[in-house]
Amino acid sequence: MDPLTRIKRIADYQFGRGVGDVLFPDDVEIEYSKGTGRIRYVYLKGKRLATLRPTDGLFSLSIYGAERITKSGFPAKCLVTVDADAAKFVAAGGDVFAGYVIRADDEIRPKDEVIVINEEGEVVAVGRAVLSGSEMAVFRVGVAVKVRRGRIEES
Repeated sequence: MDPLTRIKRIADYQFGRGVGDVLFPDDVEIEYSKGTGRIRYVYLKGKRLATLRPTDGLFSLSIYGAERITKSGFPAKCLVTVDADAAKFVAAGGDVFAGYVIRADDEIRPKDEVIVINEEGEVVAVGRAVLSGSEMAVFRVGVAVKVRRGRIEES
């Protein structure tokens, strides 16, 4: 299987069918690990879209990659919506607390890669779910998403 097809299939599995085509157009640049020869980073026009984690073989998104998914209007299964009060804190790299989650996709499981958006649908951060999507909707305390990168940190 060629590398482009492989990364698209991984993205489809991880974020929902069809997301691979949205996230990775045909002109992406793939960088390989010097030590193992495996796919490590995926770039588009010099900007990193995603990193393929060697531990589980799934992607960690950059803010740019997350924006490509959300701006496409494609129904990805990895979105967590936070209220306006929390959006500023989260954009600076703070974790998402369950009490500020307005909506979370039911398909989200703990340790899944998620995109945190505000009520207007703009990407605020990317990170890893601590709770499932259904738990995020009902819990009022505790960390829901461990943020890896906030929008303000990346700009």
